Amino acid sequence: MTLTQEAPAHPKQGKPAHHQASLIVQGEDRTGIVAAVASVLGGHGANIVSLDQYSDNPQGGAFFQRTVFGLDNLQAALPEIEHDLDTRLVRDYGLTYTLRDLSVPKRVAIFASKSDHCLLDLLWRHRRGQLPVTVAMVISNHPDTAEEVRSFGIPFFHVPSMGPDKSAAEAEHLRLLKDNVDFVVLARYMQILSGDFVENVGVPIINIHHSFLPAFIGAGPYAKAKERGVKLVGATAHYVTENLDEGPIIEQDVVRVTHADTAADLMRRGADVERSVLSRAVLWHAEDRVIRDGNHTIVFA
Repeated sequence: MTLTQEAPAHPKQGKPAHHQASLIVQGEDRTGIVAAVASVLGGHGANIVSLDQYSDNPQGGAFFQRTVFGLDNLQAALPEIEHDLDTRLVRDYGLTYTLRDLSVPKRVAIFASKSDHCLLDLLWRHRRGQLPVTVAMVISNHPDTAEEVRSFGIPFFHVPSMGPDKSAAEAEHLRLLKDNVDFVVLARYMQILSGDFVENVGVPIINIHHSFLPAFIGAGPYAKAKERGVKLVGATAHYVTENLDEGPIIEQDVVRVTHADTAADLMRRGADVERSVLSRAVLWHAEDRVIRDGNHTIVFA
């Protein structure tokens, strides 16, 4: 196995959310949850910037809430806020929560193959400050995109993955990712990840699928779509699970096509949809706007 690392530079990061934090709360719906959250935050002098909530059944159903709040000296105050949230939300209401300082961008690794449209779109958006993440590395089973990735100042690793046995490649992937990333994005990475890898990587994985799932699985999806005379092509961004292309869906979109469009036209238009769907999914995940609930998602976009 060959391993090539391009020297990292210092890419521009997304604009930091100074003194702001996100609070994600979920559990069984009960009277008083929103008031309890506001009471804890208000007690620490925090200002609620935005609040979104959803309940699938107000009579004891599942409750989800995303709150963004601002507070001077946020980092110093977070331990005390967590202590009070443990008391009010966990002990009194039986809820779970996550609290994160939004000024610290999530670290992402991007996996790619020869197709570069999703990869380069993410890197361009990141350089423009449109994605509040730190791109820790790009990993590819082909060296084709090394020079273009280098131009963005991002570390590039070539890890070949050939044949039915992917264990050596996946072991190298895990070594590179360990303690270095908060999530992984498959930007048209044309390899199937094993169940062992998904279980051991320890962070969420987002994939972009070249169809409005489920449809036209396997190779040559746009040629198959042309043969069937489709009137829509689309893309689906979803979390990866051990079951191929069956993970919780984050975002989907479609574009209309006609009988006059060639397979190449469908591929071009499909690539546009893939880029936009994947970038939205990555943005929403980076901003803690996606809450997983079994095989479903609640997206406060």
